[in-house]
Amino acid sequence: QVQLVESGGGSVQAGGSLRLSCAVYGYTYSSRCMGWFRQAPGKEREGVAAIYTPGGSTYYADSVKGRFTISQDNAKNTVYLQMNSLKPEDTAMYYCAASSFSRAMWDNGMGRGPTDYGYWGQGTQVTVSS
Repeated sequence: QVQLVESGGGSVQAGGSLRLSCAVYGYTYSSRCMGWFRQAPGKEREGVAAIYTPGGSTYYADSVKGRFTISQDNAKNTVYLQMNSLKPEDTAMYYCAASSFSRAMWDNGMGRGPTDYGYWGQGTQVTVSS
């Protein structure tokens, strides 16, 4: 049974940092994509960052480039999202997601949107105050 468990959310002031973690259970595909998404009240879920294995190729939304870093620890089967220089507009519920597809599909843009993923965590709230 596949299970994704996020943690690390919280409340910080603008300019602060948080590190989100996503522990992955039961998902052992050798080629996989892990993504972080966020959804604010009244808004659509949007892609924040994604990482493809093998190789570690990454994707970032323009709104977080230079501030957020996605990484993974394969030994711990955990994906991280380091968030620095947080802004009030980063306030949202953050979700981890998993999918499996070819590297060619990743290179062609798959893994950027929520419909590309079949497994989701329950989410962790991030609140940034000004």
